[in-house]
Amino acid sequence: MIDDFFRHLFPRVVLERNLRLTYTFCLGGLAFTASLFLLASGVLLLFYYQPTPERAFTSILFLESAVWGGAYLRSLHRLTSHCFLLLIVLHTLRVILTGAYRRPRHLNWVIGCALLVLAVCAAYTGYLLPMDQLAYWATQTGMTLISSLPGGAVIHDLLVPDGVGLSLSLLRFYALHAVLLPGAIFSLSLLHFYRVRKNRGVLPYL
Repeated sequence: MIDDFFRHLFPRVVLERNLRLTYTFCLGGLAFTASLFLLASGVLLLFYYQPTPERAFTSILFLESAVWGGAYLRSLHRLTSHCFLLLIVLHTLRVILTGAYRRPRHLNWVIGCALLVLAVCAAYTGYLLPMDQLAYWATQTGMTLISSLPGGAVIHDLLVPDGVGLSLSLLRFYALHAVLLPGAIFSLSLLHFYRVRKNRGVLPYL
């Protein structure tokens, strides 16, 4: 799977017609590139962020005011997350409109939908981490909406057992955003690219 992943990123042969710019040009590849930017910028942010209710916001202020390039780094991470979500949504729409979810690519369609859900969850969990007023009330609204869904009370109690923005809930959002969700996204990305090469339907030269 890992060999196929790197062969997909760096193919030995590419047809000339597949290099022409189109409105759906490499949306999946662009989304994966955005995820690499998110990973790199996120790792750098870890050196300064402190996941406690008392220090989270002040650590962001310190990053933006006292660290060289800190404001740029945080803005890069935030804007790239928006691009990541947009590219995945556009890629999903392309798959729907072209019927690329049909057999034999139906399994990869399920994997892609799972990636979309994980990307939304990663964005949601990251929104709380700055612990400013906007982050607090947006997360509070989201958790209220989740609680109204069937089984949502269980999810609510799992994510925010002590209330939005308090010690345990902030730590759980931090762990999900920084470790668990990125790990799941990159694991499914490997599987996604592997299935693309195995199906060989979209790019026959693979």
